[in-house]
Amino acid sequence: MTHEFYHYHFTSDIPFEEVEASLLLAVLATECLHGEAQTRLDVNHHLDAIKCACVIDADTPVGRDINCLFTGFLSREFGAAAFTVKRITNQTYLNQENAT
Repeated sequence: MTHEFYHYHFTSDIPFEEVEASLLLAVLATECLHGEAQTRLDVNHHLDAIKCACVIDADTPVGRDINCLFTGFLSREFGAAAFTVKRITNQTYLNQENAT
């Protein structure tokens, strides 16, 4: 079974605490759309301050919504050049992690 994720990478000049705050805001906004329980069940993410990266699951409508909100908040706060985002599958992600 293939799973989809979005992988975000941030430039080193972005304070990672602000990235975390943007993710929290996206989670809260997603709760407004889908409810707290459904958001807790469907939102999976991993933040890595050392690698300046974040991975968010995109397998469900809830996951896709949080990714849209997170991307929008990041673009507004830091600008589009401050981060990259790409859609990956679980196999692509595992291959990338093993290569590093």
